[in-house]
Amino acid sequence: MNPRVLVLCGGLSHERDVSLSSGHRVAGFLEDTGKWDVAIHDVDNALLDFLTDPATRPDIVWPLLHGSYGEDGSIRDVLEMVDLPYIGSRAKASMLAWNKPIAKNIVRKIGRLHTPHSVTLPQEVFRELGVQPIINHIVNSLGLPLIVKPSMGGSALGCTVVHDIAQLPQALVDCFAYAHTALIEHFVEGTEVSVSILDTGDEIIALPALEISTPHGIYDYSERYTPGETEFIVPARLDSDVLERVKDDALTAYQVLGMRDISRIDFIVDRDGIPQFLEANVTPGMTDVSILPRQAVAAGFNLGDLYSRIVESVLSQNRNVPHEKSSL
Repeated sequence: MNPRVLVLCGGLSHERDVSLSSGHRVAGFLEDTGKWDVAIHDVDNALLDFLTDPATRPDIVWPLLHGSYGEDGSIRDVLEMVDLPYIGSRAKASMLAWNKPIAKNIVRKIGRLHTPHSVTLPQEVFRELGVQPIINHIVNSLGLPLIVKPSMGGSALGCTVVHDIAQLPQALVDCFAYAHTALIEHFVEGTEVSVSILDTGDEIIALPALEISTPHGIYDYSERYTPGETEFIVPARLDSDVLERVKDDALTAYQVLGMRDISRIDFIVDRDGIPQFLEANVTPGMTDVSILPRQAVAAGFNLGDLYSRIVESVLSQNRNVPHEKSSL
């Protein structure tokens, strides 16, 4: 009997549809290899029974949940409580990467990586101190243009580029529709690139840096998931030394954030050729228009074989060792 692989997708986040698409794509590629007994499950009140019933219990879980508890470590904690191995970063690393301001601070502290200047403010600060005074200080401190984004979230939902101070109040309103806290960051003009990182067991692979060129200057939700809206260039149109630095910075961020198995690191390469860290993704999109599959194909990988190598690597590590019980 083939090992059982359970793909978790769906959930109740704003990115449910993306998650379902990612999950079904990965499941299809795994099934096509003939090596795995693949099942797909949503996050619902039947999930725990499915995970613990000997008749359905998988050998490994691949969480492909985007947004909220899918990427903040919660589901990964649950999988560890029921002693199931899973693909991806552990709960603590997921929580750190999911919180963009915290991830930025971690990578900044090592001293070698750069990240745009920013402030992080909850909705209550604007309510209690006054919107306009805070906005004036933000612009005085960070300058223009700015990008306003939810402090936690994906797929560029709630993100707005602000070129004029008059646009900032509405940008904050749009942001707070998706998160309680706003990350307000100096908008760096340059080349947007992503590097996906995979651990196949034999090696940690940094896939070729992919350049994202959008007609409107921001890689928003529509342009991420509407075929034809965005141009993807692999490898990115950067000098060889800059490409090498982007790769090295991505691997450094992967390591200092404690990530494992599969991730994507996003940068803006500024006009001086310096990569500016934006965020780390613990559950990269795996749809037919997502970045990681495009990079893998450009690098010559067969997606079914590549995804199988990742599953095999995690299974070989015997991660589902039961937790030690406290003597208290």
